[in-house]
Amino acid sequence: MTISYDGDLTVSMGVSDIDASIEWYANILNFELLYKNEEIAWGEMSTGLANVNLGLSQVETVEKGGGATPVWGVKDIVEAKASLDAAEVKQDGEIQHIPGLVKLLTFYDPDDNAMMLFENDNQ
Repeated sequence: MTISYDGDLTVSMGVSDIDASIEWYANILNFELLYKNEEIAWGEMSTGLANVNLGLSQVETVEKGGGATPVWGVKDIVEAKASLDAAEVKQDGEIQHIPGLVKLLTFYDPDDNAMMLFENDNQ
């Protein structure tokens, strides 16, 4: 069993003020807002690179020098999770489902660097 990627990459970053961050990335880096979801304090911006987006997640505390989390797009997140399970890859719980938006799964490399998989929820 293998993971089948869909060609998309979203890099997720924690921010203290999502509106100020959206404005900064738009004005400084010319990124364009794709959407913002108030309910989950999340916004996604196009970067100008094909199939590479920046995800902004408003959090209470942003660690200085915190770093970004690669979020890899997959065609079937259930199949991808099964592949990670078979390889005994450390994961942060089950697949999260945000209806009408996305399915997410957080996992870690051997150094505990966080990454995520996502499947667009086209329902």
